[in-house]
Amino acid sequence: MSGDRPTLPPVRLHSDAELAREALVSPLLARAAGLARWAGPATRVGAGGELVDEQLPEAAEHLGLAADEDGAAEASEAWRIAVDTGLVDITDAEEEGEGEGEADGTVTTGENLALLTSGSPQDVLAIWLDAFEAVFADATAPVLDDLSGLVGEDGRVDFDSLDWDPDAEAEFLEGVLGNLYLLTVTEGAAEGPVPLPALAASMIVPEDMGEPTDDVLEQVSDAMMRLDDQFRVLEPVGLVTYQPVDEALMAEEGAEPEPPVDDEDVSRYGMVGLTPLGLYGIRVRMLEAGIDAPAVGDLADKGAEALLDGIAYFPEASAGAETEQWLARREPAAAARELLAAARGADRGAPLRRLRSQQALSLVGPEAEDAVREVLDDPELGGLARVWLAESGASDVPPPPESMIFWLAIDTIAAQLDADGEPAELQDLVAGLTGRHSGFFDAAWRVDHPATADVLEAMGRLHPDKKAAKEARKAAFKARSRSVN
Repeated sequence: MSGDRPTLPPVRLHSDAELAREALVSPLLARAAGLARWAGPATRVGAGGELVDEQLPEAAEHLGLAADEDGAAEASEAWRIAVDTGLVDITDAEEEGEGEGEADGTVTTGENLALLTSGSPQDVLAIWLDAFEAVFADATAPVLDDLSGLVGEDGRVDFDSLDWDPDAEAEFLEGVLGNLYLLTVTEGAAEGPVPLPALAASMIVPEDMGEPTDDVLEQVSDAMMRLDDQFRVLEPVGLVTYQPVDEALMAEEGAEPEPPVDDEDVSRYGMVGLTPLGLYGIRVRMLEAGIDAPAVGDLADKGAEALLDGIAYFPEASAGAETEQWLARREPAAAARELLAAARGADRGAPLRRLRSQQALSLVGPEAEDAVREVLDDPELGGLARVWLAESGASDVPPPPESMIFWLAIDTIAAQLDADGEPAELQDLVAGLTGRHSGFFDAAWRVDHPATADVLEAMGRLHPDKKAAKEARKAAFKARSRSVN
């Protein structure tokens, strides 16, 4: 009975201001900004805009990095990010008419540097996203320790001769980050960082595979090593927190670690978690790829029907958070009336809308009472209204007519089936309903509700008593015959 469901659970993002502050202190962007402020017309760059080797020690010293190869590499990376994000501009020497032997370009301050201090949070995040894009490209690039034989006469690297597929590499890392995102936003799925072996296995091991084969385990081990390198590249931009694979696990240089033997040592094989900034960045990439990746707060400015449909399949906590944001922008009594109006309908999604409306009204509080009493005689909302009043402690709740009791029972089960399928908890509801109302099925098949036959068929599958289950199936047949006639 389910309708269209969102691809992913909703994510709870930090505010743009909080995310912008995280972006500004991310090590790589902070270093890039530092070099942009340090640089000037005398800064020497190569043909590709990179700092010349002679400049790297001074750049590393300015950033407080070690005076060694690692410090120079980190300074070089930060400079490239400064160029890629528009924190510095490089004017080509030929454009300026400089003669041979002069510098390959002139460095000037980029327009985006001022935005880091005087721009809006959205400006800062846009710059950070550019940095993330550049780092993602680095993470999926091949490691070229030896360029001999790979450089052509034109000075370009012959990537075709490498065993490297850039699209496949990007797709793999996108998939890994997507799985990490899903584990992070799914309530109860992941508490803290995710073990690297589990993340690698999620991309390699088929879901229907029992015990992984040796070949599959070897593929998982290879993937772990790729991801270890990639997450080391992604961490400085603030996307993830990462505990690398313990190098002591390597039998020898270049060897791959054996899979962990127990839960106690799994952290030594790498642990990774998305930061709040990382959640934001991955969601942006997903939205750009056309993936439905909702965020709590997306529905705050929309109408009640959009809210109820939007939170239909949200986890309970996320649905409550979204509803609270929606209610915060509205006057309580008016919000209650809007929710009740949106709950009406005979379409497939209407039962679940009514259930979500009832839950939303519980967050409105006493201010909703007048609006709720206005629908006591409504055939679709009268039962819901009575339940809400009773749960709110009202003492003068009018008793419902029998027809309303059975209609509400069908509507409630239809909503539960739509939201959760047929969980074990629904068996208790089904058994309780039939136990409290003798002759339930004889009356239920006559209920004028679009979902009556579907609900009775489900009750036939769910009821723990075989005799009652058979009665439910017979009642479902009668309901279908009635609707045809």
